[in-house]
Amino acid sequence: MNKLKNITYAIVDIETTGGNARGSRMTEIAIVIHDGEKVIDRWESLINPEQHIPLAIFALTGIDNELVADAPVFGDIAQKVFDMLDGRIFVAHNVNFDYSFIRHQLEEQGYRWTARKLCTVRLSRKIKPGFRSYSLGKLCDSLAIPISNRHRAGGDAEATAILFSSLLQWDTEGVLDDMLKKAAPDQRLPPNLAPEDFEALSQHPGVYYFMNQYGKVIYVGKAINLKKRVASHFTGHNINKQRQHFLKEIYHITFEVCATELMALLLECTEIKKLWPAYNRALKRFEPKFGLFKYEAQNGYLYLAVGKLKKHCQCIQVFNLEYDGVQVLRQLMVNFELDHRMCTFGATEIPYASRGCADQPELPEVEKHNAQVELAVDHLLEQQPTFVIVDKGRTPEEKSYVWVEQGNFYAMGYLDEYTQLESMEDIRSSLQRYPGNHYMMQLINAYIAKYPRKVTYVNDCQKAVVLPELTGDSDEESLILF
Repeated sequence: MNKLKNITYAIVDIETTGGNARGSRMTEIAIVIHDGEKVIDRWESLINPEQHIPLAIFALTGIDNELVADAPVFGDIAQKVFDMLDGRIFVAHNVNFDYSFIRHQLEEQGYRWTARKLCTVRLSRKIKPGFRSYSLGKLCDSLAIPISNRHRAGGDAEATAILFSSLLQWDTEGVLDDMLKKAAPDQRLPPNLAPEDFEALSQHPGVYYFMNQYGKVIYVGKAINLKKRVASHFTGHNINKQRQHFLKEIYHITFEVCATELMALLLECTEIKKLWPAYNRALKRFEPKFGLFKYEAQNGYLYLAVGKLKKHCQCIQVFNLEYDGVQVLRQLMVNFELDHRMCTFGATEIPYASRGCADQPELPEVEKHNAQVELAVDHLLEQQPTFVIVDKGRTPEEKSYVWVEQGNFYAMGYLDEYTQLESMEDIRSSLQRYPGNHYMMQLINAYIAKYPRKVTYVNDCQKAVVLPELTGDSDEESLILF
């Protein structure tokens, strides 16, 4: 039994026109006041939402436009709602849903109201673990709690009040008292997330994964402090529809610790590209739109072309702007005396008056032309640096490595002090290969601009390498010595 004195609870249920407080409105509200031992007051009312009630909502609740036509609008009952809730613990089954609607509509009427929240879903999981479902209907069936007038505010609020009273009787270990402590961490968590998943999070840099009830990854994020960053997803009063759905879908969290923020950033990018999670948006947009391609035509000539990138297509170099690609190709034409007829500039007009003229010169010899194209491509690739970034590891016994091959992210990983490294090729072959992209190279280039001495440019992978000790934070500069 709850031992806290002078505390009363407002057990609430609402019906609405939809699933989020920003675009939907309440159609019914019921509030049951509980003093920790028994129900001492109750009140309920239909509400005219001043918007159309969808057919699907009518099918679920039985509330339609006609039923609420003469009901008060929320502004007419806002004072009553505020008076019943003010100063009390706000209790509901899946509490954040009900809380978000009531707080939002009270704010619209000029009432500044916040409350300590208590979720009977989470309370039930702690006091009565092991049920397959903790939805109100199925939980009441499992616990033999009577429930009538289902999916109406009054019926569901009464059932929640009986459930709450029962949980107080069964709480022999002070679970409720712990949950009511100020800023109790699990009160901020999504209703379906196991608290132990959150508690297991590290406070180091890394990548975290939110998964739904089927184990599918729905969001990937990176963090300097994993626990702090994950907690930030669950704080604040955001009534956005997408966020509400997102939180309800989170059932599990896993994570991978990374030695540095750069390693976390790169791993996040590769995981998003591989898993394509439903709720990741931003990094999906960081893709270049154009590339420089080499291909052999039916006439046997090698062609160079600037064009739009397609998924999974291979190219020599990528560009955000078509103009940048055109400039590179033009410079190759000049430097290696390539025939402009075997160079394609996509939608950009080729600035040669001779193109299309009747007195075009003969095509060059195939072998000679193709050799020049290969030479131009090799030169372009040689201009793209190959280097390795060495930084601290996850433990004092290891170091982290990021390998860039000819201007493209190639591999990364961790090697401990017992790994035999006699050449740069030993490092390269020991790291895990990853597909790279243009955005990842932007991250790497920004990093090496800040910490240039962490970088070794590689010309000959067979050169011997000696690795000095790395000490301190990743902000300290380090250098591979030959």
